[in-house]
Amino acid sequence: MAHEDGALLITGPVGVGKTTVAEAVGDLLAEARVPHAVIDLDWLRWSWPSPSDDPFNLGLELRNLGSVARNYLDAGARRLVLAGVVESRADRQRYVEALGVGLTVCRLSADLAVIRDRLVQRHDGDAEGLRWHLERSRELDRIFDRAQVEDFVVAADRAVAEVAEAVARAAGWR
Repeated sequence: MAHEDGALLITGPVGVGKTTVAEAVGDLLAEARVPHAVIDLDWLRWSWPSPSDDPFNLGLELRNLGSVARNYLDAGARRLVLAGVVESRADRQRYVEALGVGLTVCRLSADLAVIRDRLVQRHDGDAEGLRWHLERSRELDRIFDRAQVEDFVVAADRAVAEVAEAVARAAGWR
């Protein structure tokens, strides 16, 4: 399950805190003087338009991830902390192939009411965006329950530092 070196992908529904927790895990690694990189996968797929058969641009994300991961590893990173959404076992394998290193997957979970509160703050003044993200969060929660792509689950309804510590410990990185 856990890898001394390699990649940790933090996944979960929209609004659960994937990027925030990934950054905090990165801070823990920096404090421990472990060479690493933190990558928000959303940025690796952000382009328009996306192909009709790949609405979330996963193919582009994985191609970019392969290049970015190699660059970080070649520059001395021993661990990669990723924040993103992996919806299936098949997609998890595609991440492993793109990364070229061992992969541990952590699913963050929180009550949908907590996620809703976070999304309301994030999308203040954007009712349409809020509606879409709330529905996507519910949809992803159902997808994760069925797919079980994670190695472990960590509750994300507490202080970020506590969540990051729990994630790092569960990954065998603390």
